[in-house]
Amino acid sequence: MRPGIAKSSAHPRRRLAACASALALGAALLAGGGTALADDPGAPAPQPVGVTVNAAEGQGTIPDTAYGLNSAVWDAQMNVPQVQNLLSAANIGMMRYPGGSYGDIYHWVDNTAPGGYVAPGTDFDAFMGTVKKIGAQPILIANYGSGTPQEAADWVRYANVTKGYGAKFWEVGNELYGNGHYGSGWETDNHADTSPAAYAHNVVDYVTAMKAVDPTVKVGAVLTLPGNWPDGVMASGETSDWNHTVIPLVAGKADFVIVHWYPGGSDAAGMLNTPSQLSGELAQLHDQLAEAGAPDMPVALTELNSNVFEDTQPNALFGADAYLTALQNGVFTVDWWDTHNGPGAISTAPDGATDFNDYGILSSGTCVGDVCEPPLNTPFAPYHAISMLSHLGRPGDQLIGAASGSPLVAAHAVHRKNGDLSVMLINKDPAKAQTVALNYANFLPDGSAATVDTFRDQASSIDSATAPNTGTWTLPPYSITTVTVHPRAGSGSALSAPGAPKVTAAGATTATVSWTPSTGGKVDRYEVYRQIGANSELVATSTGTSATVHNLVPGSTGTWNILARDSNGHLSRPSDPLTVRTGTPQDSTCKVSYDLTAGWGNGFNANVTVTNTGPATITGWTLAFTFPSSGESVSGFWNANLKSDGGTVTATPVDWNATLAPNGGNSATFGFTGANNGAYQPPTVFTLNGTVCTTV
Repeated sequence: MRPGIAKSSAHPRRRLAACASALALGAALLAGGGTALADDPGAPAPQPVGVTVNAAEGQGTIPDTAYGLNSAVWDAQMNVPQVQNLLSAANIGMMRYPGGSYGDIYHWVDNTAPGGYVAPGTDFDAFMGTVKKIGAQPILIANYGSGTPQEAADWVRYANVTKGYGAKFWEVGNELYGNGHYGSGWETDNHADTSPAAYAHNVVDYVTAMKAVDPTVKVGAVLTLPGNWPDGVMASGETSDWNHTVIPLVAGKADFVIVHWYPGGSDAAGMLNTPSQLSGELAQLHDQLAEAGAPDMPVALTELNSNVFEDTQPNALFGADAYLTALQNGVFTVDWWDTHNGPGAISTAPDGATDFNDYGILSSGTCVGDVCEPPLNTPFAPYHAISMLSHLGRPGDQLIGAASGSPLVAAHAVHRKNGDLSVMLINKDPAKAQTVALNYANFLPDGSAATVDTFRDQASSIDSATAPNTGTWTLPPYSITTVTVHPRAGSGSALSAPGAPKVTAAGATTATVSWTPSTGGKVDRYEVYRQIGANSELVATSTGTSATVHNLVPGSTGTWNILARDSNGHLSRPSDPLTVRTGTPQDSTCKVSYDLTAGWGNGFNANVTVTNTGPATITGWTLAFTFPSSGESVSGFWNANLKSDGGTVTATPVDWNATLAPNGGNSATFGFTGANNGAYQPPTVFTLNGTVCTTV
């Protein structure tokens, strides 16, 4: 967390001030920053950016906990009517309390936080008054750092038995990996043992005590997000990092896991590209959970902010993009940091706006020197970005696939419960408008006027209007635009989406999936699709409720949907997304192990061991593999010669390990140092002289 100014010391990774002078990104702006300068009249008109939306590509249903926000006990404004009304208008569905690192010093029974500041009127009951008034749910941080399982259980009893609040979601502590165990300590942890193993064992004690009071509560454990410090780091004498220690110990005991994400940096353009990294980082986290036997463990992103131009338009664009990217990748709540926070170092955003380095969505109304924020509780740009989320979709609506043909335009789409389809288009260019051509797959618009909601650069509100549905839309510079169109009558199906998809068997090249039947009419057949970008590839059909797909790529991971087709040829809505993983051949003539030995956030070390399990000696070998994430690369190596071509790496032996004896008689081990920008997922397929090996 980044505490309020003058309330507590800041998290060391969040202390980064915004860049003192904005980088020039694109053409200069006219005064006010809202209109692009005219292009050269002699230049050819640019081609529209193509955006494809696929209604058959389901990415999950928006939960009622999706659009969340942090609230802190040092914030004297947290429960005032004006704030309550603003949060209600933004459709905030989840409120986190008592505020980041304060969760590990806060004692609910007397509303104190020794070593910190607690504002009047911020006690638990007052907070719950706000939660109930705005129609949200709480997510509460049980004090791990200076508390006990009994204190947490007593809070559950007071909240849910005595008061009947029905507080369902509870976290065990905040960022406990920041307790000094890895050398950097901002999080209070009074336990004698501050290791990840001790945290995991203690989480189990908290879960036991809290569920003894109310078995219906959901209790979460703190993890690190892959690609972000201290993921991959190991203290002296340890053989596993935080996640690989904690996950196996809490799997099957905790109900969900918690991560935070502050991508950082000082460049707005770079920060606006980071949501594309989040997909890979969450995929790596899901892989880690799957390895521990908990592939379906829910994930909560309970703190999110960018560290760059926090209260101006760049961060608003980032926020909308990041919220939706996280939700599309299986996160059940995204909680922005913070409601109020206070100003820091003053800077100028790329659009010329003054940035107060304030992580709050509402102004604190204070000053830095002679530069003052807007009046108290004035919404900053990220507030309007969060408000724009419910213009795209509400709880119960279905997230669907969308892909943009330009890195300057991000696209997200929702198929609403009433049949309408909404597309959010984010223009990341501070100077130029972008023209977008929308293309729909598996959805037929009726051609009537569309609803268009726009949050423009430096605006103080969201504009809503109707416009002819030409299929081409102009996005103002640095803006968020949502277009909602209506379905053509008779183009949909009365069939419900197939339910409960699951993988029942998976090998190296085959996978069998099953589902529960569609209702609402007669099913002609079921169709199984694999997502490829915003396209869907048909991989199997079935007249029953299962299908086996052949000729899959070994060691691959894909997202599949099942749809039902009715007798009129219309497809139902897609099932929930299903992750399908294939293994590697178990009867191969070679075997490879890949072991991460160290990590530090933006780099890692790995060892690779290759064994010839076939009957013939191999003299001279070539081992090839491809990194799953585009941000991975090799920066150094030993005991082999490595060459890279994009993300594909080829290793050849040195003179003393060129011979591999048959039948596992010996092995060759080499290592390398990797650099990563975001996720650093392990390669899943290795080929030895062209043969796909067994990966162990």
